[in-house]
Amino acid sequence: MKPLVSITTATYNSEKTLARTIESVLNQTYNFIEYIIIDGLSNDNTLQVAEQYRARFEQKGISYTIISESDHGMYDAINKGIQRAKGEIIGNINSDDWYEADTVEKVIKKYNETKFDFMYGDLKIISANGGVRIKRAKKSSYVTSRHWNHPTQFATRELYLKEPYKLESMYDDFDLFLRVMRKGYHIEILNEILADFTTEGMSHKRSIQDVIQRGIARYKIYINNGYSKLYFVESFCAEMMKLILG
Repeated sequence: MKPLVSITTATYNSEKTLARTIESVLNQTYNFIEYIIIDGLSNDNTLQVAEQYRARFEQKGISYTIISESDHGMYDAINKGIQRAKGEIIGNINSDDWYEADTVEKVIKKYNETKFDFMYGDLKIISANGGVRIKRAKKSSYVTSRHWNHPTQFATRELYLKEPYKLESMYDDFDLFLRVMRKGYHIEILNEILADFTTEGMSHKRSIQDVIQRGIARYKIYINNGYSKLYFVESFCAEMMKLILG
């Protein structure tokens, strides 16, 4: 069984990192995929970088789409990509992250075995000073982002169309995760490294003020999804760990 897999990448002024992301998709060992880049009208060389790869995708028989138009942020762009996607399974990799070469192959093997609605795996985190640590995926009754890794997330197109990103905060991805947990979708984890992540994005700004703002945003998402007010502690512990670990 070889279901089509759609990969989306949202970009905005990503000329410095996008090539690495694109190459990680191009070099997948499973090539029954389509790749959709959704750009938010970048004013640097992001589109030129993306266009340089068109011929290589065509040579491998991989559908390659580049869209550039105004949007309402990263999650709006991802929603647009999902709407255009034709794959049975959809993954999203951000423009400063990248997949391991056999990621999609492993995901499809897991899908054929389990017919998951939603899955995620282990993440390699690379700090600004070059330090590396592995964030292990877990599934437990205690729901925390410390057990889930968005860059490794794959889901069925059917799920994504039912549960689009809400466009409410920088943690729309975590909101989706909580909805999926709460609604009882079939979730699987894979304890193998599926993606690589750098700690230089907006969710890792290192100041106490940023920690407080992100902690409040995270706590609101817990409450909006019907979780206990005791998750206030979890929300700020998770953000303090980012501050400490980088």
